[in-house]
Amino acid sequence: MRLIFSFALVAFILTGCSQDSDKHSAKKDKPLINYVNPFIGTGGHGHTYPGATMPFGMMQLSPDTRLDGWDGCSGYHYSDKYIYGFSHTHLSGTGVSDYGDILIMPTNTINFNNGKNGNSGYRAHFSHENETAQAGYYKVLLDTTNIEVELSVSNRSGIHKYSYPSSEDQFVILDLEHRDELLDYKIKMLNDSTVSGFRHSKAWATNQRLFYNIRFSKPIKNITYLEGNTPVSKNYKYQSKKAAIQFKNPDNDPVYVKIAISAVDEAGAQNNLEQEIGHKSFDDLKTEAQNSWESQLEKIVIESQNEDYKTNFYTALYHTMIAPNLYQDVDGRYRGMDLNIHQTNDFDYYTVFSLWDTYRAAHPLYTLIEQERTNDFINTFLAKYDEGGIMPIWDLSANYTGCMIGYHAVPVISDAYMKGIRDYDVEKAFVAMKHSATRDQLGLKSYKKFGFIPVEEESESVSKTLEYAYDDWTIAKMARAMGKEEDYETYTKRAQYYKNIFDPETQFMRGRFRNTWFAPFDPYEVNFNYTEANAWQYSFYVPQDIKGFIKLLGGKDKLEAQLDELFTAKAETSGRNQADITGLIGQYAHGNEPSHHMAYLYNFVNKPHKTQEKVHQILTELYTNEPDGISGNEDCGQMSAWYVFASMGFYPVTPGSNQYIIGTPLFDKATINLESGKQFNIIAHNLSDTNIYIQSATLNGKSLDKTFISHKDLISGGTLEFKMTGNPALWGSLDGQEPVTKIENFQIVPVPFIAKGNVAFKGKTEVVLDNVDKDASIFYSFDTEEFVEYENPFIISEPTTLKMYSEKNRTKSATVETKFYKIDPNLSIKLDTEYANQYNAGGNDALIDGILGTKDFRTGTWQGYWNEDVIATVDLGSQKPLNLVTINFLKDQRSWIFYPTEVECFVSKDGKTFTSVDNYTFETPTPSDEVTIKSLEFKPTKSNYRYIKIIAKTLGELPEWHLGYPHDGRSWIFTDEISIE
Repeated sequence: MRLIFSFALVAFILTGCSQDSDKHSAKKDKPLINYVNPFIGTGGHGHTYPGATMPFGMMQLSPDTRLDGWDGCSGYHYSDKYIYGFSHTHLSGTGVSDYGDILIMPTNTINFNNGKNGNSGYRAHFSHENETAQAGYYKVLLDTTNIEVELSVSNRSGIHKYSYPSSEDQFVILDLEHRDELLDYKIKMLNDSTVSGFRHSKAWATNQRLFYNIRFSKPIKNITYLEGNTPVSKNYKYQSKKAAIQFKNPDNDPVYVKIAISAVDEAGAQNNLEQEIGHKSFDDLKTEAQNSWESQLEKIVIESQNEDYKTNFYTALYHTMIAPNLYQDVDGRYRGMDLNIHQTNDFDYYTVFSLWDTYRAAHPLYTLIEQERTNDFINTFLAKYDEGGIMPIWDLSANYTGCMIGYHAVPVISDAYMKGIRDYDVEKAFVAMKHSATRDQLGLKSYKKFGFIPVEEESESVSKTLEYAYDDWTIAKMARAMGKEEDYETYTKRAQYYKNIFDPETQFMRGRFRNTWFAPFDPYEVNFNYTEANAWQYSFYVPQDIKGFIKLLGGKDKLEAQLDELFTAKAETSGRNQADITGLIGQYAHGNEPSHHMAYLYNFVNKPHKTQEKVHQILTELYTNEPDGISGNEDCGQMSAWYVFASMGFYPVTPGSNQYIIGTPLFDKATINLESGKQFNIIAHNLSDTNIYIQSATLNGKSLDKTFISHKDLISGGTLEFKMTGNPALWGSLDGQEPVTKIENFQIVPVPFIAKGNVAFKGKTEVVLDNVDKDASIFYSFDTEEFVEYENPFIISEPTTLKMYSEKNRTKSATVETKFYKIDPNLSIKLDTEYANQYNAGGNDALIDGILGTKDFRTGTWQGYWNEDVIATVDLGSQKPLNLVTINFLKDQRSWIFYPTEVECFVSKDGKTFTSVDNYTFETPTPSDEVTIKSLEFKPTKSNYRYIKIIAKTLGELPEWHLGYPHDGRSWIFTDEISIE
């Protein structure tokens, strides 16, 4: 009896638990794919595409409406009126263009011109009224030809369905030349219904190799190839960039085009097609694709009365599942970063890792709902490390793109490891993480030596220093967990290097230029010290040590005030035009990733109601159910991952900490269906458009006063409940209820800086030294002299080298040195045209300060003039014999920096009457990626002169072949030292 009773009791308990969980869990009211709107993000600057793809699939089968330009990165823009065709690879939300491979366009005539310039071609007009996009399916009517097109996909393959208006003149154009530069190609007819070949191309990925196999449901009547500029009709194998394929279809049945791609070889594409599609019908494939998407979307179920909110949510969740992309054939073969063929059946191999974006929220989301795939991602990182020598920063189709900053494969691994996701070689992963952090490229040599990156050594020095410091903290966290105490100490110290670029006077993170602060300083200015941002948008980036950052600012009230000013500052920037800076609320820029954690920082100063206000505002104002409903580039899932997290009520401010910072929920209910079978439920009681504040919270029935929850809380399953109110509440506002990230061990001593003093001076300059840590002592020396402790400002009147370091409690900072240059006090310069402040090279005297520029214009040693002639007059102070005048110019056409068209040198005795010495005319610019410096020499006739005038004429409008030409682009002149002998 006792045994029977025990079984009954267990059954009762389990049933009760199941019913309780069922009561708390969210239910879907219809298929979730009905809430996916793939057109969201196709307008504005979202850079998404509406076509068919599978979750994390290799193929993205979508229409191409735009051939170039920044808003054509995905190949599609909602404002366009013409479709050029349907290609099989697309990037989702990137800020650089690539893909658009293997274009196929149904038409009713032979025409190899795509019609780009408005002339007749194979492109066709379309309207959105006759266009449908769903998860895994796309449909459009081509108005020009009255051909209806439907598309669907499997992982590596896809299917087109064409309904022609007549059985006559049924063609498809196969265009391998579409979009980026073609390196090699082949179109090969295998039989009367099959075409095979490859396309090797160069764009963002400089050596992309793609192979294809195409099978038509109707026999080929004829193929016309493009040979040079001449159409040639041949019914046999041929190699060409373009082909017009005509069908025999007397009954005018729909024509189906089955296609598979491979990065390995043509046999791989053929095998992918046979294994994934084979004899399946269009409807079979569409059903499979949409069932797959439904299963994916069911990983999070929400309840809300607001249909737009649900559409925004499921479209965002959909966008987080588009990339990274599978990059492996069905037989396990793939092309590695060495461009050789490798094979593994132990994990799926991926590409398109936009890690500077996605490490912040997309990958943390995957640790919740894609744990097995996260293991695959990390195994992919380690494979790329073996193949290419370093883990990816931004890899694309077996190519390192050299794009973006940081080594953010590192926090992805550390975050997963700290959460118990470890189905990979952990020791090897740790070695690869340290390898990424110990290179000498991208400013790391200076970062390791000095504890920061000097402006003159590397571009984007502030952002890189901050991002590296966070990445290093994640290495330290993993080292501690693995018992690697020496590594823990090393990387804990490096995680504090953010302190070396904090300016205590302005309270911003600033560039250190020759150990002074980059000046003049404008926190609104977008310049080469920051990555796609300004000082406002990067100065809050210390997620690993917010407690330490608060200490630098002077207390929680100072951080709160700084955040208040951030959100209420004028919503405009100065300096360089940066299209990525969008979605502005004050200087908070939600359209770009460095801002994504900022609204949650109020929690760290016990003002969670301000986080709730800002998060609700962002959720409801900057995400809409419209084509331009994303406030910036979607960036391979990051913009959408922010929405997914934030709308559920929390966000991972510091991946690797295992903390989620609570914001405010947008839905009545949300249920995360975990891979373990458990559920985590979020319930918001009394929620409305005005009731956005949390009055109280419980976790699994127990009162929750802290404003964060842990990963363990989520992954264990349970229920988080909020009681909402319309007025700011005191919940979470007491000391001890706030989240904390802190670094307490192995405290570093920050490097001192020159607070006052001119590195290039006339006569003399007074030098003041300082340190962000006021308790640290500063020691300095000149040239080879002994170090002495700094007590008072001192005067420098001759060229010298200043060395300095700080010390506290017998711990020393790095030693840095600064060369001081003395400008001839009789020498002066007058500039008749104005340089750009972000490229000031040190100010008005930069062209005569004796400091020469390097090939990297971003290091601040060149003076830049945008769309302006350079007119500079040097005054020697008195008439002197002149033998030689030299001036340098930089050319970096990728960065819109061109040589002048003409440079002329004049001399004068009185400053009024000038005589031409000589002029130099540059050749008409041609396409080139080479960065070069040109030094021009002018030799005046032997006589005494006082004034030398240089006039360098700008190129002005960019050449037609340049990327910036269609957008009314103008060129820069970058010039440096005017030397006089």
